[in-house]
Amino acid sequence: MDANLKLKNRVNEEFTEYLTTHKHRKTPERFAILDYIYSTKGHFDIDSLYKSMVEMNFRVSRATLYNTIDLLLDCGLVVKHQFGGNVSTYERSYGNENHNHLICTSCGEVWEMKNDDLLTPAQLKKIRRFTVNYYSMYIYGVCSKCAHAKRMELRRLEREESKEKVAAEPKKRR
Repeated sequence: MDANLKLKNRVNEEFTEYLTTHKHRKTPERFAILDYIYSTKGHFDIDSLYKSMVEMNFRVSRATLYNTIDLLLDCGLVVKHQFGGNVSTYERSYGNENHNHLICTSCGEVWEMKNDDLLTPAQLKKIRRFTVNYYSMYIYGVCSKCAHAKRMELRRLEREESKEKVAAEPKKRR
């Protein structure tokens, strides 16, 4: 059995146990959403999830998506991120390496960067009465593309300003 199939079986078991414990219905829609999330990697929002499900000819309402995401959040199978915009972004939590999120405050683009050395095994061992399942860090800044665009805009403004000064000088002398 390959690793991805093992992962999917494990999260299905976790979700089934959660739904049973909390007396929620075990609908095919909920498991299809879970399967889709664990078939892809990366971040998603509700709209992109909805569009992807429709493209796969799986009819599901947005309400079902929102409700299922709430259940997946509650049972720890999905993590919610708020990267600065007013749209919540999600990603799977099982089988996802710990990583940092680099967020450009100018364009809003998000990149993932592995953070193997953030907590060493010795540091994890020192955290008593707490089991770490997953962690990530948000790092806000400006990406090189936006920084370059800003430099170019400043240069353009400086050139325009110097042209205006040169054009205004002869008029003052007369």
